[in-house]
Amino acid sequence: MSEATARALRRDAAANRERLFAAAGELFAERGLDVTLNDIAHHAGVGVGTAYRRFANKEEIIDALFEQRLQDVAAVAHAALAEPDAWRGIVTFLERALDMQFGDRGLNQIMNNAGLGHARVAEVRDRIAPLIVSLVERAKQQGVVRPDLDQTDLIFTQVALSAIMDSTRAIAPELYRRYLTIFLDGIRTERATFTPLPTGPLSADETHQAMTRKRTRSPRAR
Repeated sequence: MSEATARALRRDAAANRERLFAAAGELFAERGLDVTLNDIAHHAGVGVGTAYRRFANKEEIIDALFEQRLQDVAAVAHAALAEPDAWRGIVTFLERALDMQFGDRGLNQIMNNAGLGHARVAEVRDRIAPLIVSLVERAKQQGVVRPDLDQTDLIFTQVALSAIMDSTRAIAPELYRRYLTIFLDGIRTERATFTPLPTGPLSADETHQAMTRKRTRSPRAR
């Protein structure tokens, strides 16, 4: 095999890998992590055999996407830290990070599914948590948040709002923003008024529908 042929094959292999990577990101964002490597290959327009030559299994693609998404979240945190106003920094970080999760079901599952492994959780802790610590400490130094606020409060808020996203996406997709606003009002100091909530609450029936939509109905309930 000539060197030129070898280079062409390497370029083709790299291009196929990128097509598979992009297709996986699109499918995970739209449908979550339940798609198969065959689904990804078909969406990318490449043969299934080509997909298995580039990635041994779907988990390898998930790992690669996780690394990319982790870099995206870190970039959001760095941008928030570059904001001179510490309060604006916290709001920017939460809004943008949650918006990323809302638009990407795969990211939501990767970041919150305990079944995907402790190593990923540890990586988030090691790379993202220090940035959130800096956001919170700076906000406390500027006196714009309650003094007992902890970086873990922001993490658990994201976890809670992710659950709201998942439960209400088909009923009221903007509902999580209501609870983000309530949380932000709850941590801010020296406010004279409450921020208008961006959307109304669900009705009792809608809440029941959101909370039970994933549960299997018993024969008696039918």
